[in-house]
Amino acid sequence: MKAAKDEEASMGMLETDFTTPDCLQEVEIDKKLQEICLRIVYPESPAKLYCSYALNIILTAAVIALSVALSVRTEKPVISTLGPCYPTCPSGWIGLGNKCFHFSEDMRNWTFSQTSCMALGAQLAQFDSLEELNFLKRYVGNSFSWIDLQRESTQHPWKWTDNTEYNNLVPVEGEEKHAYLTGSGISSSRDYLKRHWVCSKSNSSTSQYSGPSSF
Repeated sequence: MKAAKDEEASMGMLETDFTTPDCLQEVEIDKKLQEICLRIVYPESPAKLYCSYALNIILTAAVIALSVALSVRTEKPVISTLGPCYPTCPSGWIGLGNKCFHFSEDMRNWTFSQTSCMALGAQLAQFDSLEELNFLKRYVGNSFSWIDLQRESTQHPWKWTDNTEYNNLVPVEGEEKHAYLTGSGISSSRDYLKRHWVCSKSNSSTSQYSGPSSF
């Protein structure tokens, strides 16, 4: 019905334009025919336009929501992995647990070695576990280094200089009164012999560190 009405209207328009000159009349007829053809071929109602706009808005919102969901899904939580805790030790010292150790380059007798450690706010090395002992042995290597153990005689127990009795975690070899450490264990010696020494002191301030440094 709409197409028929459009055709009738167009015919009426054509009839009213016959009074114009021929060339202008033909141009006007062509324009009006084009308008009529467009209305017939592409009839658009306001309802269809509104539906098209609504559909475009819904599709756009869906694409945005999908993009946000994918970006959130691909983000992985950052897990911080920290290394073991080592004490914050002064320069030239090596840390293990809550202790700092200093390995001397000089060689002196037991008494001088203890005095040297005390001047640094420490004492000759003490160890509380096999872990600490093995750590010290590894760094001492083939050298002989004084440690804190001493005794009054072969009939007396080994003690640290704070008078705490040694728990014989590892036996001390020999018959002398002062102990020194080697890469293979603990031995005793006369205190006047010149050897390297190891100082130790506690330090409760710890930080994340990749491992002990070399000395």
